[in-house]
Amino acid sequence: MKKITLISLGLCVAVLTGLACKQQIGIYMTDKDRAIFDKYLTEMKSKKSLPMGQLITESALFFLGTPYVASTLEKEPEGLVVNLREMDCATFVDNVIALSRTIKGDNPSFENFCLNLRQLRYQEGIVSDYLSRLHYTSDWVYVNDKRKIVRDINKEIGGIPLTFDLSFMSTYPDSYRQLKGNPPLVERIAQKEKEISARTTYHFIPRDKIEAYADKMQSGDMVCFTTAVKGLDTSHVGFIYWEGDRLTFIHASSLQQKVVVESTTLKEYVQKGKNSTGIMLARPL
Repeated sequence: MKKITLISLGLCVAVLTGLACKQQIGIYMTDKDRAIFDKYLTEMKSKKSLPMGQLITESALFFLGTPYVASTLEKEPEGLVVNLREMDCATFVDNVIALSRTIKGDNPSFENFCLNLRQLRYQEGIVSDYLSRLHYTSDWVYVNDKRKIVRDINKEIGGIPLTFDLSFMSTYPDSYRQLKGNPPLVERIAQKEKEISARTTYHFIPRDKIEAYADKMQSGDMVCFTTAVKGLDTSHVGFIYWEGDRLTFIHASSLQQKVVVESTTLKEYVQKGKNSTGIMLARPL
């Protein structure tokens, strides 16, 4: 990785060369992020032969106590954000899957971690602008299922059909730095929302059926919490975790302000959320 300049807030912009499609991309990161990556490799290299679900779980547990910080991806110009110091629920999932895929590979380098992260987070794995990022969880699962990075297992385990009418981002553009005062981009987001909503492939497990489907869930499965909030698909994400015979999950918690093993069961967590409708599952491959 070649550093080409430093920008404000202690971040550096870097360029990756020699990657698939020869794309040159800006990367936001700090030296501490690289140090955390190196520590992860040292601690996890003996576990690389574990089945993917177990490796995902071990990687998620590696980050226990990491501070919760929202909106770490909102940088301008758009670039790949590598932040292992602080995470929200979505970047926690991205980082854990990308790191696990990296250590499973033949060359577990920082450059390949960045490549895996970019493939997870962006349409076609290419960073171009704000719209190139996968903003909705349902779209993230759909795209990464097509890439065979995860498998959408909801239909195969007996989940029921689910439809979305996405509109949250285009309805509340002032809540997003890049959309605020940018009607053309808002219109493009609205078109993308319609495209995602038009798909008929989504399935989920309703909140009152979670216990019945528990034996089909594995530690390391990505769990996405579906919501009744108008215009949204999901409200939260994490990883399924069997703690003995107790089914719970690991996540970056905004309530506890850090990465934790949830103290309640998965069923209890869903049932106490007034807008929670159920869960979707994606199994990392």
